Amino acid sequence: METSTKQNTVTEKFLKLIESSFPTIVDGKEKDLAIKAFVNQGVPTRKHEEYKYVNVELILKDDLSVATNNIISQEQVEQFNFLVDAYLVVIVNGIFSEELSRLKDLPKGMIVCSLDVAKENHKVIFEKHYSKFADINADAFIALNSAMAKTGVFVHVSKSIIIEKPLHIIHISSAKKAEIINPRNLIVIEENAQAKIIESYETSDTSAKIFNNAVTEIVVGANSIVDHYKIQDENEFGYLLNTTQVVQKKQSLFSTHTFTLSGSLVRNNLTIVLDGEHIETHLNGLYLTNGNQIVDNHTVVDHCKPNCNSNELYKGIIDGKSSATFNGKIFVRKDAQKTNAFQSNKNILLSDDGSINTKPQLEIYADDVKCSHGTSTGKLDEDKIFYLRARGLSEISAKKLLMHAFASEVVNTIKIDALREYVEEKISKRFE
Repeated sequence: METSTKQNTVTEKFLKLIESSFPTIVDGKEKDLAIKAFVNQGVPTRKHEEYKYVNVELILKDDLSVATNNIISQEQVEQFNFLVDAYLVVIVNGIFSEELSRLKDLPKGMIVCSLDVAKENHKVIFEKHYSKFADINADAFIALNSAMAKTGVFVHVSKSIIIEKPLHIIHISSAKKAEIINPRNLIVIEENAQAKIIESYETSDTSAKIFNNAVTEIVVGANSIVDHYKIQDENEFGYLLNTTQVVQKKQSLFSTHTFTLSGSLVRNNLTIVLDGEHIETHLNGLYLTNGNQIVDNHTVVDHCKPNCNSNELYKGIIDGKSSATFNGKIFVRKDAQKTNAFQSNKNILLSDDGSINTKPQLEIYADDVKCSHGTSTGKLDEDKIFYLRARGLSEISAKKLLMHAFASEVVNTIKIDALREYVEEKISKRFE
């Protein structure tokens, strides 16, 4: 009874936040449906199987207000702009900033604008895809985002267009009091097109908790190639719940890479639906935790059609009193014969107080498939440390070298040189 009363109180708080978040992207019936879905599901607790290892109450214990569009200078943006040769989108507290973005020289066949502009000027594409893949009834935080999102970024690449330069979307959070932000992205890559998308999450001029409840929908058209990167670096004030919903069409290639470098609590929900034959999918992740950090990765790869391949590799280095979770699910539907699906999660524990919960899962309903999953957790190899020290390295240097070698398998999957160098530099600083 006490839990139920507490749950109702939290839900009521969020309903008040929803009421104060007008105007939003959707209104009328769509907004009402999102609110109803949120109320029906309620804010998840550890009694919810999908959230059993993450304490959502850490996010909710302070009273939150709806984030305002704080003023960010160009100088502040530049400290997070680690790609010189890229198209730039800047989102401040969930609001698209045209002034801070760099989009004047977009190639023909590429549209980048705010979602509210897309709703008016690109209505057919918007209505066909927006909120069609991130299901409000699948997760309470998707419903909350759908009810509260004010705007976000819309990216569209037309049929047979190849975008050479990457698009860098910087989400900057800034607050002086505890606030909630609901960024929303819709990325549509049409058939035979190619694009590279980078999302980075940063905090600037912040002295209070920020709950960043982000939802991104990505459509990968037939025969298209998309590389997607997420850099999560929100420091001790950042509480990030990131939902990414991807649908792939036939003969497409999609690669996604998630690097969690900081943040008090980070929860990643990544779902990829392989909705066509001869699809190839790659999921790579690296999470580095220390202090009291919590990082929770939940992935779903849904093989719906035959003759598809998916490969998943997530690695973690856990230090201090931090904790991490990896829950990876692979579904192989009845019609998805000739599926090849592989999943691996490897972790290094650097302290006795750190913890990792790992749960790889396979649900296979087809009989002609090749699927495997594996997980391993351990400490740094003492024999290798001894070997390196015998050749002149200090103990600290030997451990750093081994950790770099462990992380490099994921880092080397980055295809953009400047981005790979940036991530390597960030990792080196963390190891110091």
